Amino acid sequence: MNPIEIKKATLSDLEIIQKISIQTFTETFAAVNTPENIANYIKDSLNTEQLTAELNNANSQFYVAYSNTEAVGYLKINFGDAQTETINENALEIQRIYVLQTFHGKNIGQLLLDEVKNIAKSTSVDYIWLGVWEENHRALRFYAKNGFVVFDKHVFTLGNDEQTDLLMQLLIK
Repeated sequence: MNPIEIKKATLSDLEIIQKISIQTFTETFAAVNTPENIANYIKDSLNTEQLTAELNNANSQFYVAYSNTEAVGYLKINFGDAQTETINENALEIQRIYVLQTFHGKNIGQLLLDEVKNIAKSTSVDYIWLGVWEENHRALRFYAKNGFVVFDKHVFTLGNDEQTDLLMQLLIK
């Protein structure tokens, strides 16, 4: 395995982020959701206009993980009013850690999470938080292993399906 390099993304990385988003979302959730709900989510949330707005938001940051020159995953974090829930202004939200399925088990998710922890410490936030679908057992195990604990839950609507996301947090000392 080649060393992984993590680079802060800019608008010029839009196509890479969109490609990874669609592929990873489909790989992870298509088998347990309807094709219509997957297609609608991609159309509504991963389109060029939406991702451009996210990349241009001063309170959001993207980081792309590369193995040699191949983009294999990315991370999206939100501060302040870019957070998807108003929980605490002095918090950092991980909205997405997406790693291509062929690169699962190669420590890329951990490297991206470690990047978030470093950013959290350097920005003096109180904690990192995120939402994970209660049926995404792999992600739940990963975050629990890294010290995240469930503190609440909310409804995530995927098309016509209301799903429960567990909200998890990690206090920053």
